[in-house]
Amino acid sequence: MTDFVLPPPPCPVLPVAGGGLFPVRRVYCIGRNYAAHAIEMGHDPDREPPFFFQKNPDNLDASGTFRYPPRSQDVHHEVELLVALKSGGTDIPVERALDHVWGYAICLDMTRRDLQAEAKTLGRPWEIGKAFEGSAPVGPLHPATQTGHPDRSRIELRVNGALRQEGDMAQMIWKVPEMIACLSRYFELRAGDVILSGTPAGVGAVVPGDTMTATIDGLGQLTVRVV
Repeated sequence: MTDFVLPPPPCPVLPVAGGGLFPVRRVYCIGRNYAAHAIEMGHDPDREPPFFFQKNPDNLDASGTFRYPPRSQDVHHEVELLVALKSGGTDIPVERALDHVWGYAICLDMTRRDLQAEAKTLGRPWEIGKAFEGSAPVGPLHPATQTGHPDRSRIELRVNGALRQEGDMAQMIWKVPEMIACLSRYFELRAGDVILSGTPAGVGAVVPGDTMTATIDGLGQLTVRVV
């Protein structure tokens, strides 16, 4: 038996609708996966190869509260579909990719936009803007056996009741099966991996006191207070 020199950290988990916990291994995020969002960020929305970055598993936060992070004056919301895998592998064919999905949840990819912009300008990685504590507020995970695969579901986010973001899963440049297949060419995917599948147009800043309400058809609603 291994003797740890420090107590091992707890495994990050996602709550499951109806009960239970889903253990999280890794968090992959795809960038600029809706054409309108790519345009608003100053990029060509043509179907160029997808790119990915990562958040940390313990960035996922199901508390319903988002604590405004330090070292930033411009924190933006990005509402996304979270895809949770029950199995994985390498070089997964597109036509078999959905066989590896356990379920789906609503998630927010909160971004320190000013720090991300500085990193982009300097040609540096994005993690300082993306992978801070509590940067991924998340709702309960719904089994795909109950929801099906939301490939044409409406997605939206409101701040204090005002509509900020809206779109449809059909507008994704790279669909969920393609994301899984592409990632599996570069990483060995495994059970417990989750993928944030990109955000529609309308990203914008929040401040303490705001309430964000995210909705995806079939997955209910996620309400998060900014404190």
